[in-house]
Amino acid sequence: MQDTLEYVIGSRVQCAGDDCGEVAFVVVDPVADKLTHLVVRPDDSIDLARLVPVHIAVPGADGVELNCTRARFDEFEPASQTYFLPDAERLGVGAAGGERVLEWPLYGLVLSPTNIMGIAPGADPLPTTTVEHIPVGEVGVRRGERVHAADGEIGRVRGLVVLTPDSSVTHVLLDEGHLWGRKRVAIPIRDVTGIGADGVEVRLTKDQIKDLPPVDVAGLEAEPADTAG
Repeated sequence: MQDTLEYVIGSRVQCAGDDCGEVAFVVVDPVADKLTHLVVRPDDSIDLARLVPVHIAVPGADGVELNCTRARFDEFEPASQTYFLPDAERLGVGAAGGERVLEWPLYGLVLSPTNIMGIAPGADPLPTTTVEHIPVGEVGVRRGERVHAADGEIGRVRGLVVLTPDSSVTHVLLDEGHLWGRKRVAIPIRDVTGIGADGVEVRLTKDQIKDLPPVDVAGLEAEPADTAG
C-alpha cells in the first residue's frame, strides 16, 4: 500500500525548526498529474516567495517541514519576476534570449533609501509589473480557486492529496464550508478535466461529488464514485 500526503495551501512552513512562512500556492504538472513545487512566502515580503521542490517538503499536523535550513531556502528560485513596463524601456530595460529582463538604472554613485532604485528624490517610481515565475508547462493552484462540476460551481480548492514517493496527485481537496457541511471532500484527479485561470474543471456532477467516499490520507483505499452516464 502506498502512503499519501495532504498538502493544504496556507499551511505554516518550517525550515529545520525555523519559521519560513506559509504555503502561498502549489505548482502542478497537469500532464503528469504530479505536484512539483510548493511556493513558500515568508511573512515579511511577498517578493521573497520561493519555489521549493516538493521532494524536500513533508506535511504534518503542525504544517510543512522542509528538509533544509533557512539559508538554503533563501537560495531557491524566486516564484515571481519583476519587469519594467514598455514605457520604461528607455530607462534601462534589456533583453536576453528574446525575453525582457530587469536592469535597475543607477544615476549616481551615492545610494540612499530614496534613490537606491535609481530614482531621484521626489520622482515618480518607474512603472514595473511583477509576474508569476513557475516552470514552463506547469500551473499554479491556489487555495480558494473555484471548482466547477459538470452542472455548476461546487466549491473552492483547499489543497491536494499526493502519493509518495513520486508526488503523483490523487485528489483535489475541497475547502470546508461547501454545500453539505462535510469537512473533507476529495475529488479524484482522474475526474479533473482541467486546471487553469478559471479554476478546476471536473467531469462529475454535484450529486456525484456529494456521494464521493471520504479519503483516508494515511492509506488511500476509497473507491471512486460511479461516473457512468
